[in-house]
Amino acid sequence: MGVVRPLGGHPQGVIFDSGSHLLAVLCPGTDPAAPASVTVFDDAHTQPRVIVLPGPATALTSDDHGTAYLASHGGYFVVDLEGGHTSQVNVTDAGHAKFTAIARRADAKLVLGSADGTVYTLAATAPGTNTATASNRNKIFARIDSLATQRNNTVVLDSGQTSITTIGADGHVQQALRAGEGATTLAADPLGRILVADTRSGQLLVYTIDPLILRQTYPVRHAPYGLAGSRTLAWVSQTASNIVIGYDLTTGIPVEKVSYPTVQQPNSLAFDEASDTLYVVSESGAGVQIIEHAVGTR
Repeated sequence: MGVVRPLGGHPQGVIFDSGSHLLAVLCPGTDPAAPASVTVFDDAHTQPRVIVLPGPATALTSDDHGTAYLASHGGYFVVDLEGGHTSQVNVTDAGHAKFTAIARRADAKLVLGSADGTVYTLAATAPGTNTATASNRNKIFARIDSLATQRNNTVVLDSGQTSITTIGADGHVQQALRAGEGATTLAADPLGRILVADTRSGQLLVYTIDPLILRQTYPVRHAPYGLAGSRTLAWVSQTASNIVIGYDLTTGIPVEKVSYPTVQQPNSLAFDEASDTLYVVSESGAGVQIIEHAVGTR
């Protein structure tokens, strides 16, 4: 289904930057210390561009205006997706931190999560600066697997405790809930919801925050993992069967509306709301699948 663009290696993250209309895929190096790269797709037909980073990177986010931010050792990289320019920003007093997650708040502040379970809420930084300061640090987690934001609130996924926790705009911890029996990924959608894939017990969990409430749970077979939110459907990939499903969440119980066969090991998803295009990225090197008119008429 759709067009598959070649992309080897073991991609571990994808974003669609709505302002520049660019898809960016993070590909780690051949070993943990090797430089990572970002492969940028303009559309389904032109040759992608590869931007080599100055060092390893583990996660990415964007400002939806053409700039990507990637978590690294001791700080993060800033990448101009259109021009290809990269720069490195070091976080003060975090030189030994191995950052594993990154997210951007509505007020443009970045949030980083580290392998030792610390969340760093960064103070605002001027463009072009090469250092950043953490205005708050919270070390209450076993590990930080993923971060997502809704407005200026941050949601932390900790697979070690299979929990999600909210951090307020002031950088202080607010509430926490258990996330199934083996949560692995999370994503925010444009309607204020947080989606969580509980891969171990085969569930899609749907939360709202402020306050943090579990609104919906729904069984999803065959190892749910990849997630992407949209205004119409919540997208979930089944990595054991290579299928992606779009669920309507408006009825209170997720309702399957569409499903598509995918590339092998569809671990990462991204969605372009304007063009109704779903992107499915294979973690095993089987490429990037581009499904146009994904929602369609439902």
